[in-house]
Amino acid sequence: MNWKICAIMSAVFAALTAIFGKLGVKDVNSNLATAIRVTVILIFAWGIAIGTGVAGQMQRLHGRTWIYLTLSGIATGLSWLFYFRALQLGEASKVAPLDKLSVPLTIILSAVILHETLTWQTVAGGLLIVAGTFVLLL
Repeated sequence: MNWKICAIMSAVFAALTAIFGKLGVKDVNSNLATAIRVTVILIFAWGIAIGTGVAGQMQRLHGRTWIYLTLSGIATGLSWLFYFRALQLGEASKVAPLDKLSVPLTIILSAVILHETLTWQTVAGGLLIVAGTFVLLL
């Protein structure tokens, strides 16, 4: 499976996350909802890692890998906490596009931190996402 198919599938499941999340936080504290979600993801992810036989590779990970994966996990957790709270307070059709401002932010950070090349297409696409987000919020 190539990266484009994986990215499209990610978008499909992210959309379902917004819909199911909005339904799920209706009658529960958003922090508790996030904790339940994380527990399900934890079981699911470890099931896949163990089931595919890659869990044993943990012993070979370098310290720097652990640091970056830990930071990524913290950032993900904070993102989910704020996302579920936003879903609880706002409309999913408004929260999800605003959340997708992560795309232009990722473009900027990938250029600054990862030294990825910015093409005119990347910049234009990022600006269109920003513009589209503001159109949806009006």
